[in-house]
Amino acid sequence: MSYEQILFDVDDPVATITLNRPEALNAWTATMAAEVRDAVGRAERDPAVVGIVITGAGRGFCAGADMNMLASAASGAAPADAEPSLVAEDDAAPPGDASWGDDLRGAYTYLMSVPKPIIAAINGAVAGMAAPIVLCCDLRFMAEQAVFTTSFAQRGLVAEWGLGWLLPRLVGPAHALDLLYSARKVGGLEAARIGLVNRAMPADEVLPAAHDYVRGLARSSSPSAIAVMKQQVYRDFHAGLGAAEADARRLMVESFRRPDFAEGVRSFVERRDPEFPRLTVERDG
Repeated sequence: MSYEQILFDVDDPVATITLNRPEALNAWTATMAAEVRDAVGRAERDPAVVGIVITGAGRGFCAGADMNMLASAASGAAPADAEPSLVAEDDAAPPGDASWGDDLRGAYTYLMSVPKPIIAAINGAVAGMAAPIVLCCDLRFMAEQAVFTTSFAQRGLVAEWGLGWLLPRLVGPAHALDLLYSARKVGGLEAARIGLVNRAMPADEVLPAAHDYVRGLARSSSPSAIAVMKQQVYRDFHAGLGAAEADARRLMVESFRRPDFAEGVRSFVERRDPEFPRLTVERDG
């Protein structure tokens, strides 16, 4: 399938989704939203794909919502609720596992219910609604010279698309409120220091590092275990410790019965890399 505003490539074991409007710093549109959602679904279903990397073409990762659309809404030429048009207009369920709960099935939070690791390779600026999108990814690698800004307060807007929930869970409420109130620009090194991103590095190393990370997972980590652990982490955000611990015990017993456990122990004893099967995901429709 060809796309208008993204590029999609699979190089076993990595699927790479590249936002591809470099002339507009990859500003987000409804078309881009639909295409990313379709590509994520394809990567989710492809057994060759162990992890998904999302990055941007050119100098930016994503400059936020397309300003032409926002200008139209601000002028009254579009209805007051026009911004939800930045969600993929598709009645079909988004990618991801619906059984993980409704909290992980939102406009962009569906990324958190996809049972494969998703890494944001932040090659350039992240602004506005791109902020919650990258925070819905599991890991973030950021160029040292790139900048991150929430930007909403400077447009008279609010913490959109779940950002008020996502941001404080990464950096704590004080840092979160600072970034929301001031909309100041945070570079890669500060972003790593406060826990906003996992790593900061030179720009030309960001995408290779994300690809290498997925290759490392494919070489040594069980895809089925990764899927369960991702579910645990995001669902346990909402559970008390007692419920989370009880659920972990149930999942642990289940893991003992899977062939991945036997292979993990056997490969350790035999001092070799494990040979875990790839994850097969099937969705209705």
